[in-house]
Amino acid sequence: MATTSPTVRTGSALPRWARNLALTLLILYIVLLVGPIAGLDAPRIWQSIAAEPKTLVQVALVGLANGSIIAIIALGYTLVYGIIELINFAHADVFMLTAFMSLTVLGAIGVDQKSSSGQIFVGVLVALVVAVLFGALLNASIERLAYRRLRNAPRLAPLISAIGVSFILQNLGLFWGGLRIIFPVMGVNAAAPKTFPQLLPEGILFQDGPIIFRQKDLIIILASVAFMIALRLFVQYTRLGKAMRATAQNRDAAKIMGINVDTVIAFTFLLGGGLAGVAGLLVGLYNGTIVFNMGLTAGLRAFTAAVLGGIGNITGAMLGGFLIGLLAAFSDVYFSSRWTNAWVFAILVVILIFRPLGLLGEAGGEKA
Repeated sequence: MATTSPTVRTGSALPRWARNLALTLLILYIVLLVGPIAGLDAPRIWQSIAAEPKTLVQVALVGLANGSIIAIIALGYTLVYGIIELINFAHADVFMLTAFMSLTVLGAIGVDQKSSSGQIFVGVLVALVVAVLFGALLNASIERLAYRRLRNAPRLAPLISAIGVSFILQNLGLFWGGLRIIFPVMGVNAAAPKTFPQLLPEGILFQDGPIIFRQKDLIIILASVAFMIALRLFVQYTRLGKAMRATAQNRDAAKIMGINVDTVIAFTFLLGGGLAGVAGLLVGLYNGTIVFNMGLTAGLRAFTAAVLGGIGNITGAMLGGFLIGLLAAFSDVYFSSRWTNAWVFAILVVILIFRPLGLLGEAGGEKA
């Protein structure tokens, strides 16, 4: 009679927590190894904070202002991903082109820092409306021409298409920046940064040593928060917002319930492009310069913010944007600006080890 030999187990897989711990220790070891190069001199940083703690407050204020703009861009990523699970890499370049459109509009109507407050208000309002409409239509056109036909294709196809559209838009920005004959505000060199008129009030609301809180800081933060709250309320309580959430949950079931999925997806791209227009104007007004390749850095940080907060989650994108802004500002001051992006992604990796779905992400939860 034949006998069967018992199965010999040569090893067993480590539990999940052990793998996470081992990977975390490896990352920490690498961080500490390159720490002096990357600016991670903990005693020096602690001494700097202890010697001048008010500087840390100023860093936080700058981080909140920049983080609010990053959060608005991140909302565009998270909206599209929540609906069709596509990483729209072209979104950051739509944001860049809306900044160019804002500058073009302001230059065309002749508004600058010497204009009266009434002219500035009207000029900024017109630039905002045009930038939002331009971004919305551009983003919806991209969806219609580049993504819709690939909606049922393998995921790699629309991803490559998004990267290709990103390069096209970036080169369009470079071309736009060289049209000095048509748009004198663009300057001489097509690739050089373009100067945005300083239209936001520079008055100081509060000052205590190195802490300076300006009127334009408050305006940027309040405007960004207002748009983010409005988006959240729209998606949560309006009929079209409910259709977006239903499409995000189950596209086929939404069709059965009578929802026009194509219209919902197109509107989502419209909404994301409009938010890019808001961010494009705000970043120009706040930072004072724009350049054709600024979408790369802004897009990386915004996408990181969306993933950090929980891709597909609106509140998570808002939270992630603020956190990325704070981390980047802290790194610029206390580490080294050369290593800021490295630190941003290092923190992202460490957080995703323990929260793979992001801070507010939930498996099978509500995406939009």
